[in-house]
Parts: sequence; structure tokens; C-alpha cells
Amino acid sequence: MKKLFLLFSVVLFGFAASSYTSEARDYYQVKIYKIDKDSQEILLDSYLQSAFIPALHRLGIENVGVFKPIEGENGTERFVMVFIPFGSLQEFEQLDEKLSNDKEYLKLGKDYIEAPHDDPPYVRIESILMKSFKTMPHFAVPELDSKPSDRVYEFRSYEGATEQLYERKVEMFNDAGEVELFKKLEFNPVFFAEVLSSAHMPHLIYMTTFSDKDSQQKHWDAFRIHPDWEKMKVMDRYQNTVSSITKYLMYPTDYSDI
Repeated sequence: MKKLFLLFSVVLFGFAASSYTSEARDYYQVKIYKIDKDSQEILLDSYLQSAFIPALHRLGIENVGVFKPIEGENGTERFVMVFIPFGSLQEFEQLDEKLSNDKEYLKLGKDYIEAPHDDPPYVRIESILMKSFKTMPHFAVPELDSKPSDRVYEFRSYEGATEQLYERKVEMFNDAGEVELFKKLEFNPVFFAEVLSSAHMPHLIYMTTFSDKDSQQKHWDAFRIHPDWEKMKVMDRYQNTVSSITKYLMYPTDYSDI
């Protein structure tokens, strides 16, 4: 009897562990460095390329994205966006401490780290913490043949008027088939994620990628007339789930991993 109970316990534990593993999801941080002059952009590029990204690579964070706005597509706003994927919240929480103990990072990033108060390397940093959708638990590195300067990385934030309406929009992506439609139409998504903390709660964010502007337009034209979307968008449950949309069209820097 004891052996039977032990066997049952092992099987049950194995099933639970397997279920937990299958449901494990990525965490992401997006840092948006707001800038207003060329010297800040130059310093940021040097810091990110020479100090920050190599330090993350040493910590096992392999795919760090760095993006800049496509001229004429985002108004007059100037920024540098950094995408950092984490396997757990613990990895996110420990990052700053680990960087502070990395002598090479401190040496190579000195000009940025020790910038004077009257000549900072940015105006402000907006930090957004996210958890991936269950239908796309891990981010993807897009496979595009075009040169980086021609590519379009579309970053979209959908805000909800209330928590309940926001949750229904997340449900629309996860359960009604919106994520699957993006994949079916080959939008090359990098991630879909629920925002855990930001200045614009509640909202979700996703990023899709295209070889160029023409490709981006053609993909959205196909999406808008697709039967699956025509069916989804008129469902009563999903009406008024988005109160505001923020969109950035960007290209990856030469030193971006993604």
C-alpha cells in the first residue's frame, strides 16, 4: 500500500511540475529613453552597445532589442527603446545589483553612469514591466531579409477604460483567436504581453515586425478584411475594450540583437 501511495505521489508531482513548466511565461522590460539632443543619442548608443548589452550577454540575457523611431512616423518625439527579456521576475529584480558588481560594465559605461547633473544622457526614462501572453509565452526573434534600416518594428499599446474591459481585450487575444490571426498572417510578432506596471494602466503591449513599410501596410490591409477579424470585432463581449492606442513605428539599431 505504501509503495502504491509513493508511486501515485511521484506521478502526481511529475504531472504538476510538467504543468507548471508548460505554463511558464517570459517577463519583459521595455525602457524608453526620452532624448532631446544629438549628444544624448550618441552617448546612449555608445553605452548600450559597448557596456549595457555586453553585460547582459554575460548574464545570459542573449536577445536585447534596441530601436529608434522611423523619421516622420512618430511626430517630433525622440527616443531610444530597449527591450529586455527575462525568464523570471527574480532575474529582473537582480539585474541592477549584478550590473553594479560588473567591473567591465562599470568601466565601459563610465561616461553614461557618471554623467553630470547639468548634462544628463536623457530627459527621462519610462520603464514598463510586462508578462507574456499565455498564447505566446516566449518572445521570438523575427527572420527578416531586409537591411535593418528598412525594417518596421511596430510597437502597440492598447489601454482599457476599466480593468474588466482591459481583461476582455486580453481574452480576445488569447482565447478568441487574435494572436493566432497575427501568426497566421505572418506579422512576425516579437511578443504579446500584459503590462504589470507602467504609467498607463491598465494596458497590454505587443510588437510585430515587417521587412519594410510596404509590407507593413499590406499585412494590415489583409488583417482588416480577414473573416476571422470580421467575426471577432463585432462580438458583443469585446465592444469598447480599447479606449486608447499608442503606436510607435521603429527600426532596429545596427547593434540590436533583435
